[in-house]
Amino acid sequence: MADSIALIMQVLAYVIIFYMIFVGVTYIVLFLIAGPRVKKESKLNRMEQIEEVAINQDTFPVSVLVPAYNEEVGIVSTVRSMLGLNYPQYEVIVIDDGSKDSTSENVISQFSMKKIDLARRKYFETEPVQSAYQSDLYPQLFLIIKENGGKADALNAGINFSSYPYFSAIDGDSILDRDALLKTMKPIIDSNGQVTATGGTVRIANGSTIVRSQIEKINLPRQPIVIMQIIEYFRAFLIGRLGLSRMNILLIISGAFGVFEKNRVIKVGGYNRDTVGEDMELIVRMHRSIKDEKSDQRIEYIQDPVCWTEAPSSVSSLRSQRKRWQRGLAETLWTHKRMMFNPKYKGIGLFSLPYYLFVELLSSVFELLGYFILVFGLLFSFISLEVASVMFLVTVMYGSLLSSLAVLLEEWTYHKYPDGKSVVTLFAWALTETFWYRPMMVLWRCEGLILTLKKNAEWGQMNRKGISENNG
Repeated sequence: MADSIALIMQVLAYVIIFYMIFVGVTYIVLFLIAGPRVKKESKLNRMEQIEEVAINQDTFPVSVLVPAYNEEVGIVSTVRSMLGLNYPQYEVIVIDDGSKDSTSENVISQFSMKKIDLARRKYFETEPVQSAYQSDLYPQLFLIIKENGGKADALNAGINFSSYPYFSAIDGDSILDRDALLKTMKPIIDSNGQVTATGGTVRIANGSTIVRSQIEKINLPRQPIVIMQIIEYFRAFLIGRLGLSRMNILLIISGAFGVFEKNRVIKVGGYNRDTVGEDMELIVRMHRSIKDEKSDQRIEYIQDPVCWTEAPSSVSSLRSQRKRWQRGLAETLWTHKRMMFNPKYKGIGLFSLPYYLFVELLSSVFELLGYFILVFGLLFSFISLEVASVMFLVTVMYGSLLSSLAVLLEEWTYHKYPDGKSVVTLFAWALTETFWYRPMMVLWRCEGLILTLKKNAEWGQMNRKGISENNG
């Protein structure tokens, strides 16, 4: 019996080793694909790129949608950030999705808002909209108050109310760099409509100094759990999304910051109210629509535009967020399973969807199994010390070293952190990922897979401190 268990564990150990090597090589390939763009970005004069767009009368107007649920702490700062954007013509629409706090009251009082008529086109069925307001101080600012239906329903209501041919979806706890919308719209304008959606980089604001709803000084937060999320975002955006975007097979535009052609979104049916991963699910449907039409439209990730968001600063909030993300990924892959390995959908069906299945979704299962084999295999002598050492080294390379590479990429390209100490701190924490942070992520992501069996889609809430003025 013991010999059989030992054999099974040895075989599984080798499976885990080869899997981790495969995933690591996949990330390296994506990095090599993204590398030329990263190198080019490091040499560009970014202000020079957008000056013409800022004064161009043909620049497409944009509706900025801000869905909010119980965001009384940070909603005013978010709205002020949106009103301060450097863009020729846009409107800001805050959608209060049945908040139980003072979200609407804060917006109404701070921006001197008055009730207006609700008459707009109805592209999608949503929960009832109760009232709409417009600011006396800022005529481009609107507020919609509706019954609770979830984030997807709130965004659909915002699209119904919107006036312009493009819309940007911004989380209610986020702020944008002043030129972020210009930079995100530039590829759409330059392509003459060939680019139908773009997504920008999301960064973590915790610890930074914010004045007049803009990031004045970027600082590292004190909590290790938030520092690790900063590193994690570097890896996800600089390596993963940029590489996939270059091949036009990007499946995720962050729900915190994206720009979309409204007609394309209307054509595919808007945001899906039956999933917690509404942002990814919409992108997959858009790709499907584009491929079905044999269109040459693209969906791109633009690495420079920055949206600053508040990251979970407690273990319980982070756990809730990651379970939700994993569940949303699983629901999207299951919903569009017929596209998987389907040559009709080219790179989406043959590479991108399998990548998200085997690398992003199932990696948590493989890693959890690997931890189990490593601990119990050594404890009961079911695997050899040599095999255990190889498993450990591969795990370190997959986690800590890839994250360290992402930190170096960030510093090489954008130099967002003003002092060398911050970069050294980030690099040092990245090397520790395998030993404490990654095991937590693996466990919570496995919990998220289990939650996929539940059907109700709700807002993911965390205890917010708020992105507020002088948030040091």
